Amino acid sequence: MNVTAASSSVSPASVGRWRTARPWLGTLVRLGLAAVWLAAGSTKVGDLAASGRAVNAYDVMPYDLAKAIGAALPFVELALGVLLVVGLATRLAAGVSAALLVVFVAGITQAWARGLQIDCGCFGSGGQLAAGQSPTYGLEILRDVGFLALAGFLLIWPLTRLSIDSWLEKT
Repeated sequence: MNVTAASSSVSPASVGRWRTARPWLGTLVRLGLAAVWLAAGSTKVGDLAASGRAVNAYDVMPYDLAKAIGAALPFVELALGVLLVVGLATRLAAGVSAALLVVFVAGITQAWARGLQIDCGCFGSGGQLAAGQSPTYGLEILRDVGFLALAGFLLIWPLTRLSIDSWLEKT
């Protein structure tokens, strides 16, 4: 019986299609991640005290530090969103996004492992859940891992269409 090995090389046509599609796919990824940060920051920026309480609900740091982080976080999220919308410092914004998302996943995971009954505070005020409510930690972690994949894409391929970074690259 004669068995031939499948070729592991990629056809030039596939490479060409990827090179054409990747910057547009990157644009969708960049704008999608921007929307996440803009939504997260805008829901918290109007009530910084609630954002501080949400961070404090994780019970991993002193209250004053949690309050300060909670007050700063919406502005960091909004800044990341704006940088990603315009496509400026995309790799840096993706790196900061990835770091924040790893911290968020770790925070949610430790809350779950410790049996805390809290809302993650990702897109709102967060804090202790009301009686009868159950946390959705598994879905929150999956969601954030998905966002982390978007940030990873932009870390590898930061140049996208309709971005300041691409414009600066050409000049």
